[in-house]
Amino acid sequence: MSLTQTLLDYNKKSRGRIPAANLAIMDAATQALVNENIISNSIKKGDVLPVTEFVNAKGKKLDLGKLLDNGPLVISFYRGGWCPYCNFELRALQQILPELKELGANLVAITPETPDNSLTTTEKNEIAFDVLTDYDNSYARELGLVFKMPQALQEVYNSFGIDIEAHNENSNFELPMPATLVVDSNREVLYSFVNEDYTKRADTTAILEAVKQLQLA
Repeated sequence: MSLTQTLLDYNKKSRGRIPAANLAIMDAATQALVNENIISNSIKKGDVLPVTEFVNAKGKKLDLGKLLDNGPLVISFYRGGWCPYCNFELRALQQILPELKELGANLVAITPETPDNSLTTTEKNEIAFDVLTDYDNSYARELGLVFKMPQALQEVYNSFGIDIEAHNENSNFELPMPATLVVDSNREVLYSFVNEDYTKRADTTAILEAVKQLQLA
């Protein structure tokens, strides 16, 4: 089953379990991002990717620029290990990791979660690629991916037992929109998926196709 279909199936079941009042708040928050056209300022195909240094889940420093020196790079931004849609995505990316490597591409995921929390996510999902911490969403903000959770949505997440402040070790209540990029060694973005709806993710078939097209260029 494709990642897209997996997420659709999970979303249908999840919506049936969430109280109507909470669901209305969650839907309204997503629609507000759509209405604001927030993705109009997000990184797009053809843009040049800024590079910086991160810390991975084990505390090791990694530089995106150096990773790109070794070939194309797939970058996935996710909200946190508390998000079931993110976990589905991470596991799907892990499944295509061998094929990405055969194509000469590297893969990293970027999250606002602290390294300790991202390590838990990595171990839970048996991830073999690097998960990088974007403290305070600084890098994601530079790429136009960040939004602030409205107060009502914060309260809904708290009612679910999701402590965003603890996961990110700040009180900003900011999250990145789901985003996946395929970037070539010249730092040009050749594929960009950004969506205001946290239940939607780039399908792995689209990611692989973008990398294959890069190899044919």
